[in-house]
Parts: sequence; structure tokens; C-alpha cells
Amino acid sequence: MPKQCQLCQGKAVLKRPKTGHLLCKECFFRAFEDEVHRTIVDNSIFSRGEVVAIGASGGKDSTVLAYVLKVLNERHDYGLKLVLLSIDEGITGYRDDSLETVKRNEKQYEMALKIVSYEELYGWTMDAIVKEVGLKNNCTFCGVFRRQALDRGALMLKVDKIVTGHNADDIAETILMNVLRGDIARLARCTSISTGTDGALPRLKPFKYTYEKEIVMYAYFKKLDYFSTECIYSPNAYRGYARAFLKDLEAVRATSIIDVIHSGECMAVRKEVKMPTQGTCRQCGYISSQELCKACVLLEGLNRGLPRLGIGKSSRVKKALSEAPAPSAQASSSANALDF
Repeated sequence: MPKQCQLCQGKAVLKRPKTGHLLCKECFFRAFEDEVHRTIVDNSIFSRGEVVAIGASGGKDSTVLAYVLKVLNERHDYGLKLVLLSIDEGITGYRDDSLETVKRNEKQYEMALKIVSYEELYGWTMDAIVKEVGLKNNCTFCGVFRRQALDRGALMLKVDKIVTGHNADDIAETILMNVLRGDIARLARCTSISTGTDGALPRLKPFKYTYEKEIVMYAYFKKLDYFSTECIYSPNAYRGYARAFLKDLEAVRATSIIDVIHSGECMAVRKEVKMPTQGTCRQCGYISSQELCKACVLLEGLNRGLPRLGIGKSSRVKKALSEAPAPSAQASSSANALDF
């Protein structure tokens, strides 16, 4: 006997991973969208008249985010102007293919698209960086450069805020990684729905409480156009181990993801833990708690032929910079290209 939707008594086609409710497609769509809307409203994420850049990779999270924000913006009259912002890291056979998906989304969702590349900003592609550093620490370079590239692209577009597709699973993984590394001081930032308010641009996570499985189900039943291949350079990333651990927990207890997030939110940072003081990088002007921001340190290492320079303690970085010969004219021009 067909099972009934618990909301409309129609034919159920899925069981929500988050709640266990049996729902038809239309009720699932509405429940999913209403939860994202409540997250936006309860946290006062947007203000009428703002221009908002959606960090678009072509993957399921950013594609669903763009679609849902368009729906909610029209349904609830947020009064936002939405644009797509993509970062081309320069990964042949991965990012070039995913950007084709973003270009289709540009037409499907009728949103303007801006693509900013690592090569344009830093003079390096991830393909070139991996040749220098190998696969062990390449995610460090990509993560640092990508965060800064999003801000720089958003400044080019003159937007008010950036939204990213980070979902509940991503945030729970980050919390676990910080706990396992003993980096408790970062919990406040990684659990916050809004970051960067003291920097160049606020960065928001409307999917903070949205399960990855439900994003996949929404994309599948809506037949959204997205790119599903994983990055070819990330199989050995530390995050992968946290993700596997979290999936094992979720298999035993479906609420594990939200439970981890709530735990991270409630963990108090001890008074004696010294939080970094926010300043600006003396070389590029980007927000930084050090004299040189992480992106400039990593780029300096690449340009000086010392790719592991930024992997380690700041004291070792200062020593290496003082002892190493000055960069070539070509390297200097790449560094200067970072200026606002």
C-alpha cells in the first residue's frame, strides 16, 4: 500500500533525512524552502535593496542556493538584486567543466555572472601550484586563495554581501576539525551564520541548518542543472576524514549533524584564550591578523621557489622571508597585482 504524505495525505515519494517525515515532492519543496526562509528571517541576513553575490561553483550546494534564493526573493519580496560570482582556480578537467554549468545557470536563473581566476589575481593556477607543492598541502593554498578571491570578485561587482552554499554538514565537519586540532578559539567564527562583518564584506550561510542529503534530493526532484564531480586534488584532504566520521555518526543518529553544530555554538571560549587582533596586510591591504596575510605569504613562497614557506609557524615564515633573496621582477608584479 502506498505511503501517504504526512502533510497533505497525497502519495509520499521520500523520507526527509532531517526529520524522518514522509512527504510528497511538493510538500518537501515547500518545507525545504520555508526552512531556508526562516533561517534568513530569524537571523536578519538581508536588507531590502542590497546587491548579493552568490558564490557559484556549479556544484549542488551553490546551484540549489541560487535557485532557492531566486524563488524566495520573488515569493517574499526581499527586494534583492542577485548576481553569480565564480572563482576559476585553474584546475583542468574539473573547474573548467563546472564553470560551463555556471554559465548555463546564468541563463536559467537570469542572473549576471562574474568569473575571477587565480591566474588573473595571483599569477598562478592550481595546476601550477600542485606541480610545485604536490598533493599533500595543496588544499591550504586553494582554501586561502579562494576565500580572498571571493572577496576581491565581490568588490569588483560592488555588492553588499556574499552568500555561500556551506551546508549543515560542512559546518559540522569544520567544528569537528577544529576540536580535533585543539583550535577551540575558531568555533565562534565557524559556527556563525555571518562572518567577515569586520572585514571587506559580510559573508553569509543561508544553508547553515540544511542537510546535504536534502540539498541533493531537492536538486534531484527539481531536476536542477549542476556539476557533481569532486575536485581531483582533494582526495587526501583532512576534511575527508572528518566527513567520514560524521557520516558514521549520522548513520547511527540522524540528528548528529545538528547536534554537533549546536555543541559548537554552545562551547565557550576560555577567557585566557587570546583571540587574534584584526588588522590589514601591509602588502595587499586585505584583512589579516598578521603583518602579511596568509595569501601573500603563500604567494611569496611560490614566487621565491619556497612553496612550503606558508605551511608552518609564523616565526619560521618571518625568518625565511628575511633570509631569502628578493623575488624577481615577474614575481613582484604578481604580488603587486593583489593591491585593491
